[in-house]
Amino acid sequence: MNVLIVEDDEIQRKSLKNTIQQIEKDINIYESDNRDEALEITIKYNIDIFYIDICLKNSSGLDFAMDVRKLPTYEFSFIVFLTTHVEYITQSFKKVHCYDYILKPYDKMEVVDMTKRFILHGNNTKVTPKEKIHVIFELLKGVTLKIYVDDIIFIEVKTRSCMVHTVSGAYKVNSLALKNILKLINCKNIIQCHRSFAVNVNYIRQIISIDNRLSEIYFENYDEIALLGYKFKDIIMDEFR
Repeated sequence: MNVLIVEDDEIQRKSLKNTIQQIEKDINIYESDNRDEALEITIKYNIDIFYIDICLKNSSGLDFAMDVRKLPTYEFSFIVFLTTHVEYITQSFKKVHCYDYILKPYDKMEVVDMTKRFILHGNNTKVTPKEKIHVIFELLKGVTLKIYVDDIIFIEVKTRSCMVHTVSGAYKVNSLALKNILKLINCKNIIQCHRSFAVNVNYIRQIISIDNRLSEIYFENYDEIALLGYKFKDIIMDEFR
């Protein structure tokens, strides 16, 4: 998840950042104290949750939120206003359709609970299946399967078959050369790690060396493992780090 905090008070901004960082290690937190810089970050990065101070020193957090809503990508993104002025809240809900607000000084548990709810429901709100990139595989003659690229955990190519391991299970598809599969998928996160394997680096949990030439790759919430050859180890380790 990517979070943007727009708050011109540095002490309060750092306090909010520290609270959110304790929730989950994979949260990327971006910071800004003004409207223009915040808009640049919003356009450059795919922000999931916005925490916006309504009253910034040199600009309006409400105006920035309205700028965000004008961008098609962020029409339904989570926006939470930070304020000491309760009288602005009604206006905020009407103009921006924010999801909630937090009164200053921040209540740590309120921030934690709210952020956890957004993380839990974020993927369902942000991307619908129709918008997700997919690839079509042929299982048998006349039988095809649509697989969403982000759902692929790893791919194993054998002599006469190919197994595509996904978050919803493993599928045996018609045999293809690994380089042809990677070209078909065309995803920077799915990288060859062995002459017979390619992995989605976003799902890697652990890498264990067996010997000087071979390692095993373990994945989040998935029991099957992939192999990592020494020729590909540096590339995979760089991405994993």
